[in-house]
Amino acid sequence: MTDKFARLDFERLKRLGMVEAVWGEHKSSEQIIEILHQFEIASQLALVTRVDKTKAGEVLANISYAKYHSNASCLSLGKPLPMKASLGEVLIVSGGTSDLAVATEADLFLQFHGIKTELLMDIGVAGLHRVLSNLDRFKKAKVVIACAGMEGALPTVLAGLIPQPVIGLPISVGYGVSSGGFAALQGMLASCSPGLMVVNIDNGYGAAMAALRIVKS
Repeated sequence: MTDKFARLDFERLKRLGMVEAVWGEHKSSEQIIEILHQFEIASQLALVTRVDKTKAGEVLANISYAKYHSNASCLSLGKPLPMKASLGEVLIVSGGTSDLAVATEADLFLQFHGIKTELLMDIGVAGLHRVLSNLDRFKKAKVVIACAGMEGALPTVLAGLIPQPVIGLPISVGYGVSSGGFAALQGMLASCSPGLMVVNIDNGYGAAMAALRIVKS
């Protein structure tokens, strides 16, 4: 039974408007299978993060109606919530293709909560013209999630150019002292752009839920 290793929060969607996310990286395939069975019994949408292809294959061999989203390394069970166009759009901007897995995790979770999204890749500050040429696009979004590794400058630049809420999402990509995402995290936390929000390193789910809170407020 799941209560031996997990106490599932089936009331989170009703209480917060958020689907419970299951951390899959340090769970066995057997544990994930049992958890998904419990979500099915409760007729609840389920989302499992950080699942590699091998573990996903073992889960899908036992739960064929689950789906694996390889770009985001996530499993899902059930259909996304109905799209709510009136809540506006969240634009997810990535500094480079190395950010894809985390950016896609944020994108996936927002879509499953019925939020319109767009993923805009390779808009890093090393080519500042790419940021400036997309300013009109940024201004149409209700919230912008800015993913960046290296020194993590992209969220600061965007927060200084557009009035919408910007959520900085540091990525564990970069050379030397950048490795692990700590330089990006610290740079975003020390940003001189007022009002920039920052989540933890590689926390695509957290960034998505912060954006969800904003668009639903």
